[in-house]
Amino acid sequence: MATRHSPLEANHVARQAKLVPFGGWQMPLAYATGTLREHMACRTAAVAFDVSHLGTVRVTGPDAFDRLQRSLTNDLRKIAPGRAQYTHLLDDRDASVLDDIIVWWVGDERFDVMPNASNTERVLEAVGGDDVTAARAVVAVQGPTARTVLASVAPDAAAVRRFAVASFTWRGAPCTVAGTGYTGEDGVECAVPAEVAPEFFDAVVAAGAVPAGLGARDTLRLEAGLPLHGHELGPGITPLQAGLGWVVAWDKGPFRGRAALEAERLAGPGRVLRGLVADGRRPARSGDTVRRPGQQSGAGIVTSGNFSPVLQRGIAFAFLSPDTRDGDRLEADVRGDVIGVEVVPTPFVGRRRS
Repeated sequence: MATRHSPLEANHVARQAKLVPFGGWQMPLAYATGTLREHMACRTAAVAFDVSHLGTVRVTGPDAFDRLQRSLTNDLRKIAPGRAQYTHLLDDRDASVLDDIIVWWVGDERFDVMPNASNTERVLEAVGGDDVTAARAVVAVQGPTARTVLASVAPDAAAVRRFAVASFTWRGAPCTVAGTGYTGEDGVECAVPAEVAPEFFDAVVAAGAVPAGLGARDTLRLEAGLPLHGHELGPGITPLQAGLGWVVAWDKGPFRGRAALEAERLAGPGRVLRGLVADGRRPARSGDTVRRPGQQSGAGIVTSGNFSPVLQRGIAFAFLSPDTRDGDRLEADVRGDVIGVEVVPTPFVGRRRS
């Protein structure tokens, strides 16, 4: 499959971004300032991410609501037009999370379903609709001062509340905004037509947002305790194992994967996702094994790990046995070295409100 390119790629090249393949796209990993500074800019001020690699599957018509209700785990009856909802698409056979999704309920009969980069086709097959990904760019403005920065560019977008969805106009172009993000900070995500998106991104940066790449987005989401598909979610991983049972609406009726997930709920998941903080700066990484002190056999497996710029410690997610408790002391095998880790609740870093 050919590599896809963001409408904002020229903006990134002009700012000396390092571009890397990600989910079938060519996307900025970091800019000249570096991931650490971009990360801390989001925690203390405002950044602008290009997240155009996220898909947009537009589901419309009088049956759109029912199609999504039958396909996804959460219950759209909990929200209404003008709201967004986090939800899962499950494999019907084993309740694995095929994708975790944000649904933007834009209008009475219009839903913009936002899959992860490489999962757009499977979501399209499951829910129907039209893939309109190529027609827009998505700019995420995040951080404690994100709304102040954005207000000078698009005041209507800046005013959208958390998990609300609204339309706004920028230089005559119809846009959509949601009070969503993937950093643990306040902010919004703006879907802007591709033809005006480069000017929009430049305007947001000129207003004071620091351009940030996928490297910072990953360390931010990890500090915030947010799962990444392909790591904490994916084949063989159910919502119950990932600690996301709240995203399953058991009282709404049938949905894909319900029978398999109900069987796991009755039996209890055989593993659970937990947070780990290292004794020092070195983190455990994806694929590293975790065990109890004095035991040789592995008790669990790390799914994501990195250095936390805020905590100045290594942090990680790992699947561990269900009897693991906060405060338990474990050991991680990191490329042949043993490091001490402690089981902790997530998020590792709480949201900072302006």
